[in-house]
Amino acid sequence: MIAIGSDHAAYNLKLLVEEHLKEKGVEFEDLGCYGPERVDYPVYGQKVAEAVASGQYEAGIVLCGTGIGISLAANKVPGIRCAVCSDTYSAKYTRLHNDANMLAMGERVVGPGLAMEIVDAFLSTPFEGGRHAARVAMISEIEKKYNK
Repeated sequence: MIAIGSDHAAYNLKLLVEEHLKEKGVEFEDLGCYGPERVDYPVYGQKVAEAVASGQYEAGIVLCGTGIGISLAANKVPGIRCAVCSDTYSAKYTRLHNDANMLAMGERVVGPGLAMEIVDAFLSTPFEGGRHAARVAMISEIEKKYNK
């Protein structure tokens, strides 16, 4: 199951992503925001990231105006590897090589059609492992060093 969240700037894109996930038969839970009224993206980046880090969800999708702010908030949660993607190549390779467990996108950066292709690339690509597993472990060690 996927957790999804956004701020007000990406509320419309979030609704489109949710409709796309429904059409693909992908189960998800919307963790907010629930309308176009102004909200703060760190709240939803953290909320989705904590839900993914807890193991309650296998992955997360977060959206804001650019995808950058909400990804920064999500990446503060230990165990989260959230990548901002504006193209399918990055979405594929962040899963393949970085074992990213969250995807961030910006409504003001990507159009709806491209956003759906990015979501599909992210969700359909497995982690390759091998030499990349050691690098992901190195990232986790950096995180542990600063989260004492």
